[in-house]
Amino acid sequence: MDINRIVNLAAYAGKIMLESGAEIYRVEETIVRISKNYNIPTVDAFVTLNVIIVSASGEYDRNISIIKRVKQRTLNLEKISQVNNLSRHIKDEAYTLDEMEDKLTKIQCSKSYSTKIIVLFSGIAAAFFSLAFGGNMHDFPVSFAIGCILSLISKYLSILQSNEFFINTICGAVTALIALTSVKLGMGAHEDTIIISSIMLLVPGLSITNAIRDTIAGDLISGISRGIEAFLVAIGIAVGAGAVMRLWLVLGGIQL
Repeated sequence: MDINRIVNLAAYAGKIMLESGAEIYRVEETIVRISKNYNIPTVDAFVTLNVIIVSASGEYDRNISIIKRVKQRTLNLEKISQVNNLSRHIKDEAYTLDEMEDKLTKIQCSKSYSTKIIVLFSGIAAAFFSLAFGGNMHDFPVSFAIGCILSLISKYLSILQSNEFFINTICGAVTALIALTSVKLGMGAHEDTIIISSIMLLVPGLSITNAIRDTIAGDLISGISRGIEAFLVAIGIAVGAGAVMRLWLVLGGIQL
């Protein structure tokens, strides 16, 4: 039994899940499950938002501990589901270590939706949010355009490895500027509805949900960290949108 290889494989699976936005308890569960399915009797996993620590002991009391650093996190529920299902069927399918490494590498390298699809549906989501919040058919196309623009800005700023606070501040400012300008030009009808419906794309709903779930599960460090992260994102959105709206009023723009 190659305990070193097994533990590294389990940690790699956990890293994929953590990078994809999985809850802390789910990541720890998966690491332990994979290790025990390969007959490691004792294994402990400690996971935070940025670090995975795994310690295990095998035959002849041989101990091994590894640490993996997670620098970037995104949202990909499909990867979480695939790794979770894979870990549950190791014994049923009799996967060898080579097969597991192969499958995990394929999951890690699998591509998400194309940029065009993401941009299109971001616009559609923002547009229908405007109707849900009481907007009309004048607000609909403006919200659609803002949704598409925000998706593109977020995509390319992420490629440049900008931090989340900066990205959300810029997106909030762009949202307010386009909404106010469109109403001023007669293209939109309700600037408040357009702004609210568009920034719904930026609201960290999953981070808030996972923060609550991690806290309830007893992972207080990760729960508090996720909560602070969501709070900073919300501040970034408010700072960006609020600064533009204030500047607009100072310069004699439309009255809100």
